Amino acid sequence: MANPSVSASPSSTPLLKDELDIVIPTIRNLDFLEMWRPFFQPYHLIIVQDGDPSKVIKVPEGFDYELYNRNDINKILGPKASCISFKDSACRCFGYMVSKKKYIYTIDDDCFVAKDPTGKEINALEQHITNLLCPSTPFFFNTLYDPYRDGADFVRGYPFSLREGVPTAVSHGLWLNIPDYDAPTQLVKPLERNTRYVDAVTTIPKGTLFPMCGMNLAFDRELIGPAMYFGLMGDGQPIGRYDDMWAGWCIKVICDHLGLGVKTGLPYIWHSKASNPFVNLKKEYKGIYWQEELIPFFQSVALPKECTSVQKCYLELSKQVKAKLGKVDDYFNKLADAMITWIEAWDELNP
Repeated sequence: MANPSVSASPSSTPLLKDELDIVIPTIRNLDFLEMWRPFFQPYHLIIVQDGDPSKVIKVPEGFDYELYNRNDINKILGPKASCISFKDSACRCFGYMVSKKKYIYTIDDDCFVAKDPTGKEINALEQHITNLLCPSTPFFFNTLYDPYRDGADFVRGYPFSLREGVPTAVSHGLWLNIPDYDAPTQLVKPLERNTRYVDAVTTIPKGTLFPMCGMNLAFDRELIGPAMYFGLMGDGQPIGRYDDMWAGWCIKVICDHLGLGVKTGLPYIWHSKASNPFVNLKKEYKGIYWQEELIPFFQSVALPKECTSVQKCYLELSKQVKAKLGKVDDYFNKLADAMITWIEAWDELNP
């Protein structure tokens, strides 16, 4: 039951060339794009420059891009710019908001092209697109992983009524070399590297949360964009490195409610460098113990059936965050307000 619409040979027109933006948050020159040139050059890039807006960031020649720094964000959003984090890669979500395309791929500037076990370079973007254009199966687990892939199918015992699947909203890719570990794990396993290439894509079941990493991630902006808010992190905030996690818990609860799918697995990128575990511990410290209350909150969240759009779901979620997490720390009251500001700004830029 392979899906013929998504198998494309490299020589043909790049998939979704005019329907996808690549969003990159950065504080440095984007030399890393050189190695991605064969895969990224046909696409439009949105670069979100963090940190000092007077610094000039160099982008290799031949790429079609727009670049936004903090001054641009303030100019475009005015007072609503307060919902966009500063001095944290969470600022990337501004790129999701200003994009005019149906799909987004976001990648960090320390992510390089990986090779599969045969030594062939992996076109991560093409695999993400394949994931997004094939259905997901959140309501019943298929033991042969993605049933829509060449050479696979639904196994015996899989209900025929569920074989159509549901639209895929999010494709979560993985990393070879430096795994995405938290600071305590980094500290006890400083030399651990991921060398295992698992050739599989799987749908995350309904009702199951997951840790969403933002460094190799694609999504359907029309299906889930307004929920892809990376929160308040970094400068002036008590927490960092939970931006993508927060977004992942929010999108998963909303995808489950709206009957949308989230996939994880392929594609791999090569994550080139580990961030400093001591700096990370400082950023994550509060999150590590807040998380023990946040996860039960997201596991038990119920969205009323009147919430029929992503925006309505997200505003309802912000209400519940304020009501139930405000008592964990006042930060969550601020975050709940920022979630509302984010939706207002999204709707202004995307009427």
